[in-house]
Amino acid sequence: MRRWLPAFAALSGIWGASFALIKVAVDAGVPPVWVALWRCLLGAVTLGVVLVLRGERIPRDRALWGHSAVVAVLLNTVPFILFPFGETRVSSVLAGVINATTPLFTLVFAVLTVPEERRPGARRLLGLALGFVGVLTVLGVWHGVGPGEAAGGLACLAAACCYGAGFAYLRRFLSGRPESITTLSALQIGCAAAELAVIAPLAAGAPHWPGAGPAAALLVFGMVGTGFAYLLNLGLVRTAGTTAASSVTYVMPLWSTAIGALFLAEPVGWNALAGGALVVAAVALTRPSRRRTVPVVPDASDAAAPGIPVGHRVSDEADEAPKPRQAVGQGARRPGDGAYEDAAHGDLPPERNLPDKPVGTGLIGQPYSYPT
Repeated sequence: MRRWLPAFAALSGIWGASFALIKVAVDAGVPPVWVALWRCLLGAVTLGVVLVLRGERIPRDRALWGHSAVVAVLLNTVPFILFPFGETRVSSVLAGVINATTPLFTLVFAVLTVPEERRPGARRLLGLALGFVGVLTVLGVWHGVGPGEAAGGLACLAAACCYGAGFAYLRRFLSGRPESITTLSALQIGCAAAELAVIAPLAAGAPHWPGAGPAAALLVFGMVGTGFAYLLNLGLVRTAGTTAASSVTYVMPLWSTAIGALFLAEPVGWNALAGGALVVAAVALTRPSRRRTVPVVPDASDAAAPGIPVGHRVSDEADEAPKPRQAVGQGARRPGDGAYEDAAHGDLPPERNLPDKPVGTGLIGQPYSYPT
């Protein structure tokens, strides 16, 4: 049995459960903007503790702070409000399935803004079209969609769209920074908490006690879903590799559907299951063909959900010829740059980088695997 499977199951389960936790909070009367604020505050505290334990400091670079504030708007502040708002009108099952469209929106924004992505190819375009059909299937448009359900579905779709724009912005302005992922993540979530601390009282007034159950849901949502899950994801990238880590995207809708149906007694129609399958297939089609890891920026289709910065990317094959493998067995060190060559996983980055930065991966912020 692969040792990373328990961490994989835990991570996908935590992120898949996020939608049910949101539903519990909004059904108890917690305004969507306060759901977002509590999540970011608790997540920022958790990541701040990690920073202290690691002995890292928040940088003073003004440009970094400015870009982090913009990223926080796109990947945290706005979508973290939109998903709870959407779930006041649609089930957590539908919200979880719609969230899986994030990589599709990421590809759209990358095609529009990143020169390397201007020609996505027929297969990836087919994936975008299939994803659109999947969303329509999830919503069951042939039955007619009421104004409330339409507003909720569009809010969740807009949140996924924000994630796509945020990942494209990350790729352009924040990828390749020298700071660790822990530092960038804490800075981003901290900026989001500050933004929401201004917005929440103005938009929804003072907070109120929602009851023990919803309060516990918010506590778990913030500290575990935004804080602890980040550490799990980072560990998964290191132990299982980027392909396994990015596969969390495909499993999250299964968790959100099962948890919503079993614990919240939400109905699961055939269209939600069929539409979810179409969306997952679409995401698979939009992923680039087999590539090798290079220290640049994250690829568009590798983003899945939200919320925490990235450092490296997996890119398409470079024009230059690949370096020949050494005849020494698995794990041989390559001369010149200190990196390892591994027969199963290809070129791995130098050992000195592993403690701080994840190697290009798939799914917030992500090493790029973060949920809503």
